[in-house]
Amino acid sequence: MEHEDNVPCSRKLSTDNGGLPTSMSFHEGDMLSVSAAIGAFLIQICSYGYTTSFGVYQAYYAQNYLTNRSPSAISWIGSTNAFLFDTIGLVSGRLYDMGYFHHLLVGGSLLQAFSLFILSLAKPGQYYQVFLAQGVCSGCAAGLIFVPSMAVLSQHFKKHLAPVMSLVMSGSCLGATIHPIMLNYLLNGPLGFANGVRASAGFISGLLFLGCLLMRTRSPPSHSTPTFIVAATKCAHDSAYLLGVAGLFLYMLWYYYPLFYLQLDCQSHGLSETFSFYSLVIMNACSFVAQFTSGMLVKKVGEDTLLIIAGMGCTVLLFSMAWIKTLAGFIAVGVLYGFSSGSALALWGPILALLTPDHSELGVRMGIASAVMALGGLIGSPISGALLTSNYVWWRGAVFTGAMALSGTIAFILMKVQLTRDRQQMRMQESGATTPKG
Repeated sequence: MEHEDNVPCSRKLSTDNGGLPTSMSFHEGDMLSVSAAIGAFLIQICSYGYTTSFGVYQAYYAQNYLTNRSPSAISWIGSTNAFLFDTIGLVSGRLYDMGYFHHLLVGGSLLQAFSLFILSLAKPGQYYQVFLAQGVCSGCAAGLIFVPSMAVLSQHFKKHLAPVMSLVMSGSCLGATIHPIMLNYLLNGPLGFANGVRASAGFISGLLFLGCLLMRTRSPPSHSTPTFIVAATKCAHDSAYLLGVAGLFLYMLWYYYPLFYLQLDCQSHGLSETFSFYSLVIMNACSFVAQFTSGMLVKKVGEDTLLIIAGMGCTVLLFSMAWIKTLAGFIAVGVLYGFSSGSALALWGPILALLTPDHSELGVRMGIASAVMALGGLIGSPISGALLTSNYVWWRGAVFTGAMALSGTIAFILMKVQLTRDRQQMRMQESGATTPKG
């Protein structure tokens, strides 16, 4: 048994049914599975889709509502939302493993609706009111519903889990396409901030209600679910998982930069207000297409390879943002960055599923990864905003985020190398175990 000590924990625990209860059978494609996927898709629109639409609020607050605050200070609202979104996943992932799926889904949905209606009551210039409602409350709510809505798919899909996860994640980019259009017209139109945010909150509440109705678990929680300490210890000894999480942390350092600052970048370079409003829409629409097609490509290319290709594309495009000044340049970067970042975003869930053969630990492993990613999301945008300064020195943020994207891509390459080594080692051990002794 000595040779097993050299095998990473996550690779040794692989089971035929992914760690799910042995009595559970998969019925991929039945009504329960399809409705769960549709419900999870709607949850992505209302959770991560809304978080990544903060660029509209960033521009509106900087120019109209919180003019007494710097771009870096305003970006703390969005980055805190993203931080709590990911950090709460550490708790919600563990609670999901313990069987509290519906409690998380309903409670988080109610809190998300409540936080947006409270945001509509915030007064101009009152930074703390906006920060508490949008940064803290909405971030916690989104974190409660995101990880469970993704993890529950492992109860409904096995063979097609990776592409289904990618397709479901495309809901976040569809939301990031819909919400900027609505918010730009609502906030800058006759309704104004208060009524515009209330209209947006009503739309979100309706989609969350449908999502709660559609999603169901297929089996009760497993009594063999490992404790958090046991699962975390296994993660700490899994080199491929650690490299993957390191790559995701670096990913979050740069991911929000174009989402939070592209619209402001367009406006500061004198482009029309109409195009500035639609710059985020163009980028997120392309991101949605990329996420949707990633679900089809992942079975042929592989999650890890596709993620590396997307990371390389984002690296080049982030560096290029240091020099764009024209309408054509912003369109090109918006379209190409949308495709690259959308593919990368669609794959973080499938990557963690790939790194978690025992799916009874999927909630914990996704939660740990989310908490680490949260730190990157928290500090990335404020660092970019501080580098930007009130004089809008755009090349500084572009160089910083480009360097982080390059570092993250290198981490994903090392993760793929480690995964390959683990698989080869497992095959050698399996062939050695089946070879008859002379």
